[in-house]
Amino acid sequence: MFTLSEKEVEKIAAQLLKGMICFYQLDKKKIYQLPDDEDYFNYDLTPDEEDILDEIDENPDNYAEFTKMEAAEEHQMMESFTDRIVRDKKFQDELIDALSKPKAATSFKFLIDSSSYKDKWLEYRMDKYKDWVLEQVDTFNYTEEG
Repeated sequence: MFTLSEKEVEKIAAQLLKGMICFYQLDKKKIYQLPDDEDYFNYDLTPDEEDILDEIDENPDNYAEFTKMEAAEEHQMMESFTDRIVRDKKFQDELIDALSKPKAATSFKFLIDSSSYKDKWLEYRMDKYKDWVLEQVDTFNYTEEG
């Protein structure tokens, strides 16, 4: 049964929030982070990063992969924050309006970053990402057992 410490969960969540993909090496209990191809398609891997990817390709059963949330899940998280945490009705309406338009994430971030809710959002988002990492651990364990 694969488990992570609270510190490992936090480290992986923080890396995912930065746009990275994480791989957890099961036998050495080591975390590797690499740029997510979708976000960094022009990024040149370092020789060390290429070696890690080669090792993962050669021995995939020794690695658990962690990816960021899909856009729809991120959007759901923003809506949830707006509904559950934001108490200022006028600001809540502005966020709801931003989330209903194209480029919703960018608009939401712009509004949050210039508000008194910024720290609450960062904390909420980190908590949701820690939950997301734990869900991926559960999925990995379920897949390994099945």
